Amino acid sequence: MQQQPVIEWTCRSFDQLSTTALYAILQLRAAVFVVEQTSIYQDLDGKDLNAFHLTGTHNGTVVAYTRLLSPGVSYSEPSIGRVVIAGSHRAFGLGRELMKRSIDACHLRFKQKAIRISAQLYLQSFYHSLGFEAVGEPYDEDGIAHIEMLKSH
Repeated sequence: MQQQPVIEWTCRSFDQLSTTALYAILQLRAAVFVVEQTSIYQDLDGKDLNAFHLTGTHNGTVVAYTRLLSPGVSYSEPSIGRVVIAGSHRAFGLGRELMKRSIDACHLRFKQKAIRISAQLYLQSFYHSLGFEAVGEPYDEDGIAHIEMLKSH
């Protein structure tokens, strides 16, 4: 693994995002989920409006991102979604740092230990290493195999 670049981390509500920051987030999500993974889906699902947005920025460019949803939005527990690292920054191990920061941010903002995610199936062991356990069977979501996972502590 290469030397990790210096990343500036911020976690903001939708209303705290500038239009430039929102554009950068949506651009990264589209570049990875729609273009790279060739998954045609409705990314702008209305959930961004009430979410917290955790971004990692390197030299002014958003290179890491997650969306944190409060309990009752997607699941009865808080959830982390839209987990994405820019292709240019995947060799640095940012995924683990992004998820650890996302877990901490969920605990801080929502005051609950349990967190539920919908994980791409090929990343199940990665999420398991962070304390998530698979619940249920794999399912197709927008043409990509997923599995629901729960971190209960």
